[in-house]
Amino acid sequence: MQTIQDVMTRDVETISPQEAVQRAAQMMDELNVGAIPVLDGGKLVGMITDRDITVRSVAAGQAPGSTRVGDVMSTDVRTCTTRQTVDEVLGQMGDVQIRRVPVIDEDSQEVVGIVSLGDMATKHSAQIDRTLDEISTPSEPDRSTRH
Repeated sequence: MQTIQDVMTRDVETISPQEAVQRAAQMMDELNVGAIPVLDGGKLVGMITDRDITVRSVAAGQAPGSTRVGDVMSTDVRTCTTRQTVDEVLGQMGDVQIRRVPVIDEDSQEVVGIVSLGDMATKHSAQIDRTLDEISTPSEPDRSTRH
């Protein structure tokens, strides 16, 4: 069985919750990624995604140069460990409909990488179709804020 350490992306870039949302967007552009782990003092405290920036900041009319990452990041972050199997993590990703997960070292509890559905698709083929189906299942739009 392949483990996450066999397929994960190492040397992941991170950002501080005190950084500006604009800097997070610039990093996403430079790195060609849609999410960046947020670390405070080496501890994982959230993830900021391109969707967080768009929906929680831009749509709310916030200034990207003065809005902080910590104000718009997602704080309910799912993680996995380097020793978990790829199939186990794929199942978890499908259950909660996410496409990328920070990887934590079991011993140090530090972020040592990130694993995406794409990483697994190119390096491990089992369960990818089922997981993608689960992640892509449409949800009902939240229309409670429409006027």
